[in-house]
Amino acid sequence: MPPENLANPTALLLSSVSMLRHLELHDKADRIQDAILKTIAEGKYRTGDLGGTASTTEFTNAICDHL
Repeated sequence: MPPENLANPTALLLSSVSMLRHLELHDKADRIQDAILKTIAEGKYRTGDLGGTASTTEFTNAICDHL
């Protein structure tokens, strides 16, 4: 696995969403969670943990595009 790939970037991002909720930044948490879910549902950029071949960078860029 190339060094830019994490084993499970989705979990890392969703844990960040949980932290934002803890900090009562619900609007920001909702935006990020929605972008993650849209990216996964789209199916174009999925990392290995989701059965795809996209790199972490490609997956993250797709999420940013959905924000």
